[in-house]
Amino acid sequence: MEVNSTSIQKLSSVFEKQQCWKIEPLAVELEYSVPSVRRFLSASGYYSSYTHNGVWYTLNSIPRFNSDSLWFYSDIGFSRSGTMMNTLVALVSKCPKGMTAKELGEKLHCHCHDMLFDLVRKGRLQRCKVARSYIYIAQNADIATIQRNAATMSEFQLPAEIAVFVLVEFINNFGSSCAQLAQALSRSKNVIVSAAQIETLFIRLGVKKTPPM
Repeated sequence: MEVNSTSIQKLSSVFEKQQCWKIEPLAVELEYSVPSVRRFLSASGYYSSYTHNGVWYTLNSIPRFNSDSLWFYSDIGFSRSGTMMNTLVALVSKCPKGMTAKELGEKLHCHCHDMLFDLVRKGRLQRCKVARSYIYIAQNADIATIQRNAATMSEFQLPAEIAVFVLVEFINNFGSSCAQLAQALSRSKNVIVSAAQIETLFIRLGVKKTPPM
């Protein structure tokens, strides 16, 4: 069946009444077969949802995507990247410090752990551990290096007031290891800081961890 302007106009008018449709109810509404409606959608241009197994459709002209290239109609999610897999790769790849599964789930409004594992297994994303969290980073080696370094610095960077406590404790206890300083701060100031965070602070400030001779 040839797709003509009348068919496209009829399709557009139906989407003016309701912005998202499943294919079978849409075919009933248009009074055409499902294969015909699929041809109309292809000719007009459409997005299928990355949620709900991709069963919802909307026209290209309808979504107003946010800064993450996502658009939601109630609990139905659409993405400029199309599928959930492609969307996960796009979100992770453009984030300067990578993303955790929790962060991705919050953006996408759905759980995505299993798909993330699949993407790592298929070589489309990488996963690395930073402190206590796993972050997902791009497969591209150059981008991944930048993301990994940024995530590490972000995780280990201390607020200014905590850094002051660390330095005061260090001055008062020359020769203490980073782990010992962390334990001392926990006891004396009730400040929870890791040895890795203290180590990173010393590297950034060029502080030697041994007393001057």
